[in-house]
Amino acid sequence: MRVVAYSIKSADKEPLALANHKRHEITLISNSLTAETVFYAKGKEAVIVYTGDDVSALVINQLADLGVKYIATRSTATSHIDHIAAGIRQLKIANVPQSALTDLDEEALPMALAIETIHNLDKWQERKCLGDACVCAKACDQAKSDPLNHDHGQ
Repeated sequence: MRVVAYSIKSADKEPLALANHKRHEITLISNSLTAETVFYAKGKEAVIVYTGDDVSALVINQLADLGVKYIATRSTATSHIDHIAAGIRQLKIANVPQSALTDLDEEALPMALAIETIHNLDKWQERKCLGDACVCAKACDQAKSDPLNHDHGQ
């Protein structure tokens, strides 16, 4: 999968590279995602974001127009992502489940975030369910035949 990762600090590079193990073609960008930096996602299937990135409706629409289908956040939080806009544009969202970070010390955190983020990319590429990492606008019933969509009881 072709991916661009925004807001990458020096300490994030090695864990992401080790977790990825050359499975995905990931471009690492130190800039945060904004309307001005969204162009780095051209030709990518997915973006990796962090809590300080702008994943507003404006940016989501720009990402979708560039062909991005997936947004993976390297955090448990997803409040920085406009879920409704992502649902309308049919972009899938994944986060790092809180359960993956239980009982970790500060030193182990970057690797755990990287492993879970890459795991989400792997699942999307294999067209498998993300389980607890799946975050969506609860609009999945529109395409039940798609294995990446889930019935949330609506």
